[in-house]
Amino acid sequence: MRLEQFILAWLDSMALSILSGFLIALSISQCVSSSDSHEWIAPTASDVRSPCPGLNTLANHGYLHRSGMNITITDMLDAAVAGFNVGPDSIIQAAKFGLLAGDAPTTLNLDTLQLHNLIEHDASISRNDFALGDNLHFNETVFSTLANANPGVDFYNGTSAGQVMQARLADSLARNVNVTNTRKEFALRMRESALYLSIFNDTRTGVTPKNFVQIFFREERLPIAEGWTRPETTITAETMVPVERIIEITAMWTATQQCEPLVIGPTITL
Repeated sequence: MRLEQFILAWLDSMALSILSGFLIALSISQCVSSSDSHEWIAPTASDVRSPCPGLNTLANHGYLHRSGMNITITDMLDAAVAGFNVGPDSIIQAAKFGLLAGDAPTTLNLDTLQLHNLIEHDASISRNDFALGDNLHFNETVFSTLANANPGVDFYNGTSAGQVMQARLADSLARNVNVTNTRKEFALRMRESALYLSIFNDTRTGVTPKNFVQIFFREERLPIAEGWTRPETTITAETMVPVERIIEITAMWTATQQCEPLVIGPTITL
């Protein structure tokens, strides 16, 4: 064999080897990517979840520890960006307060967030008031106020969200003699409504499809199969200002107490 033929044959062999190695690496990468995909998996009996459908959804999709345990503030902030494209400034206060729900200094388990009057609150749109029953798990009767809102169309908006908040508070005030209703609770409720409207907003139409929101609350699942995609623009406290203004005007909220109970730990309320 002539030298140039040997060299060409050797180069062909090397190219084939490199190509084979690349294909094997690509195959491994695809397997890892597939196994690490954020598919929805229902929580097991040993997993824990919170009163917040957003955190539960992030755990069900693996953006947070699927166990719902030993979660840090950084975990929550990173998961919110990765799963919802919600920026840290939108939820940082709630995340920091959440640590007070348990005894661990830097982590929390999701179920500890049911601690009443910390970030959990009365007049929820998907949970019972603490004084009226189970404030941890989704309640279809409570959720029916939102589910049936904005009749005649297939979307929710700031006006319907404000009407739902008004109706839920009226129900709590009528049935719960121990209801807590200060500016803090209203601010939490308004931010939660602005978040579901923003996360599931259809930028093509400027409204939030009902089926996306209902799947999110009822199943604690991202409605990807139904056509939802993660927002391209990061959701921040500033971007939610316009819809929060509409919600606040429509809700026509007034305080029934000036000061809420000050909860600073799982067994300490001042």
